[in-house]
Amino acid sequence: MPVQGYMYPNEIELAWSILIVLYPFITGLVAGAFILASLERVFHVDSVKPTYRLALLTALAFLLVAPLPLQMHLGHPERSFEMYLTPHRTSAMAMFGFVYLWYLMAVLLLEIWLDYRRDIVLLSQSTKGFQRFFYRLLTLGSSNISEGALRIDERVGYVITVVGIPSAFMLHGYVGFIFGSVKANPWWSSPMMPVVFLFSAMVSGIAAVLLLYMFSTWYRGKTIDMRCVDTVARYMFYTFLIDFSLEMLDLVHRIYEADESFRSLDFMVHTRLYLSQVVIQIYIGTLVPIGLLALTQLFRLGERTRKRIYAVAGSLVLIGVFAMRWNVVIGGQLFSKSFLGYTTYKIGFVAREGLLPAIALTLLPFAILWVLVKLLPPWPDGESLRPASDAPAHAD
Repeated sequence: MPVQGYMYPNEIELAWSILIVLYPFITGLVAGAFILASLERVFHVDSVKPTYRLALLTALAFLLVAPLPLQMHLGHPERSFEMYLTPHRTSAMAMFGFVYLWYLMAVLLLEIWLDYRRDIVLLSQSTKGFQRFFYRLLTLGSSNISEGALRIDERVGYVITVVGIPSAFMLHGYVGFIFGSVKANPWWSSPMMPVVFLFSAMVSGIAAVLLLYMFSTWYRGKTIDMRCVDTVARYMFYTFLIDFSLEMLDLVHRIYEADESFRSLDFMVHTRLYLSQVVIQIYIGTLVPIGLLALTQLFRLGERTRKRIYAVAGSLVLIGVFAMRWNVVIGGQLFSKSFLGYTTYKIGFVAREGLLPAIALTLLPFAILWVLVKLLPPWPDGESLRPASDAPAHAD
């Protein structure tokens, strides 16, 4: 592995690989998708209702995969269960398990069950064979779908969503807290890190749900609700502006402070991280999508043009946020704590922490989401997912 200058022996090999890049990226999608779902339930933004259930299922699919990069990174994954038996309140990393289980069991699964309970009961009565048995298990013995019972479900679901909003903030904000609290690394040690991670998570989650909604609607042969996608894109644009402003504030503060580490960090930005940070993260993944989304707010564009802009902007947002995670996790390990040396990161392909496992973990949530959509259709019309060739004709 090429090394330039003076590196401490324990700094030549990077301790955190691409799997640790995936971990905050996936958890960010969870938090962002849930925040989008809360717009309809808590803040009564009715125009985003077509994405409500899809956002919940998206959050669940990615949440189920979120701990897997950490498990694959561990030399002995079975030891991870020790943190449940011997909790350590002063360790932010050890507290992840409790935050994860709280968000999964007490918030997300319960809210999805309450929202789908009526549909589950009806499916348990209309299906046959194994499906009937499966849906009966999902009813948990509750088959009362009277107006009073459904009204109680709605009220309880509202309370859970209200509780889930700070829980989503805590789930991803603590990831930025872990990096920001590492005082020995000036690249990470910033009080802005948790806030930047949180807002970038919201942006990426909203972009993911927007793309999934547009693709699934097109795939089913239905007409895209432009009022819905316009509203979702507008919230993504506003959130992205806040996120970009916070990142620029942190950058200006670092430049103005210019401590002893500034020369080393400046060298990193202009050399080893120039492509991933300046080109991909800032230009391609931030300025271009912000500019595209601004066009839709400033000018009256046609539906087809807006759809294309939203698709391109959403894709670039995901690329930019992933690049941001890469630059934080990998970039923060490429320079020595002595500020006198630099190393490189060479990713393997079939290794345990290589590119192939990373690709598999990235695709796994979409496979889980496909199964969830089959079992619990999120569409307002109640249809299952099917290609446009099998669906009725439409005008789009």
